[in-house]
Amino acid sequence: MTVVRWNPVNEMMNLQREMNRFFNGMPTRRERDEDYESAVWSPMTDITEDADKYELTFDIPGMTKENIKMNFTDNTLKISGERKSEVEKKDATCHRVERLSGKFYRSFNFPTQVDAEHISASYKDGVLIVTVPKSEEVKPRQISIN
Repeated sequence: MTVVRWNPVNEMMNLQREMNRFFNGMPTRRERDEDYESAVWSPMTDITEDADKYELTFDIPGMTKENIKMNFTDNTLKISGERKSEVEKKDATCHRVERLSGKFYRSFNFPTQVDAEHISASYKDGVLIVTVPKSEEVKPRQISIN
């Protein structure tokens, strides 16, 4: 007999997928994404915007930057990765497991055109910061009056 750890986040994501399939009829492109399908948790994210850029800040503690994948396609930023579970200690009783492990996935569509060539990211102390500059065409321009 195998003991499988119950993960309420995974159950909620499965429910969300099923509800999306029910209301949309056909699976969306996001639902067919293998990283999305296998994700068991989602990192908390803050998103800010100013005149020049969007900035996304992710809480992803306990990972190295090598375990995080990020790509940008069709004005959509996709971030995924996997946090390995720590090895349980033998001869010890586990009273509580609250820290999530396994694969994660997030994707974000931007409402305006962005400069994909200049997207940058930094990772330090469990915080990933992604800077997505806006395209020059969508930035507000100051117009002088003659």
